[in-house]
Amino acid sequence: MKAITRSSMLLALILGVASLQLAQAETRITYRSAKSTSSYYQMGVQIAEAVKAGSGGDILVTVEEGQGSVSNVIQVPARGADYVFTTPPVLVKLAKGGKAMFEGKGNPAFDEIRALFPIPSLTMHFVVSEKSGIESFADMKGKTILLGKGSFGAKEGAKYIDELGLEGQVNFAEVELSNAVSALKNGQIDGFVTAGSYPAPNVVEAAASMPVKLLNLGDAERAQSKSVGKRKQLIIPAGTYAGQDQDVSTTTLEVVAYATTKMSDDTAYQLTKTYWEEKAKMGAANPWWNGVDKTYLKAIIGPIHPGAEKYYREVGFL
Repeated sequence: MKAITRSSMLLALILGVASLQLAQAETRITYRSAKSTSSYYQMGVQIAEAVKAGSGGDILVTVEEGQGSVSNVIQVPARGADYVFTTPPVLVKLAKGGKAMFEGKGNPAFDEIRALFPIPSLTMHFVVSEKSGIESFADMKGKTILLGKGSFGAKEGAKYIDELGLEGQVNFAEVELSNAVSALKNGQIDGFVTAGSYPAPNVVEAAASMPVKLLNLGDAERAQSKSVGKRKQLIIPAGTYAGQDQDVSTTTLEVVAYATTKMSDDTAYQLTKTYWEEKAKMGAANPWWNGVDKTYLKAIIGPIHPGAEKYYREVGFL
């Protein structure tokens, strides 16, 4: 009986040590992105799979649904070393300064935010049905447009529409963006606004199911709207969406994955290194990754995490 007890204790000790070693070998990351229906959530899933494969299982990423870029930043003070989140760099700057949507919400933890790597940019899409008769922004007068709620695209879209001379002249549908395609097909709305990397899944779905048009944000719109003019211009190539036979000019805003100084340099280094080494494989599955290159690092506002910076210097990005 004593021999059995001793053997059982020894086995339990061995299993306990093995479990501890396994736990120590794995680095677990929580990656907070966007709503589960968005392209950015899909990107998060891709990153999680790529990092697991590229690290041989040493880094495990759990994708967490976010409620928007502002919300992701607001979460920082309550999170630990495993927290990675996505947001446009300008929001990090505003958070650190306690300005705009962060007024009265300042926190010293915002000063500890550090950049890891860029991901595909937020690209504005103004999508209208062919039967709506909308050919330009001026034609939106009296029409019903879905902006969504609380997202960057909704706020950006509202500013563009107002500044292009349509303030108070467009009906905004109080419907979630996830219902945009079905609402467009049913004729409940004349168009919708979405911000996501291109090709955007909801735009792909809309264009595949009915004739649609993407509105152009060209030189005339950039001159008329301050908000349009200050954004980086991007061309969505002809053929990106079904029925799109011409290039479409629009605006884009870079997005970056961030951590904080709570994350160890080694973890930040390994995560950043694995991301870049696996990016080509991700691009083979989804073309939105192919536009991201080292030039996107110029969009980062504020410091880069020392671990990520070490990698960038090794490969000559900095």
